[in-house]
Amino acid sequence: MKKNIHSIERVVRIIAGVVLVSMAFVGPANLWFLLGLVPLATGLLGWCPPYAMCGISTCRLEDKK
Repeated sequence: MKKNIHSIERVVRIIAGVVLVSMAFVGPANLWFLLGLVPLATGLLGWCPPYAMCGISTCRLEDKK
């Protein structure tokens, strides 16, 4: 799996994922917090499956490792 997410986008995804997952503990009691697992996982891995299927990459060439 080659990285296809730029580091700034990774940080944004991680923050969004943590905010959504924290709704399970702080906000209203519903299952919407599970949606936060997707951006959290893709942000931590640095790889997004839909980006890979479409051939999209927001990484610079030297970041792809």
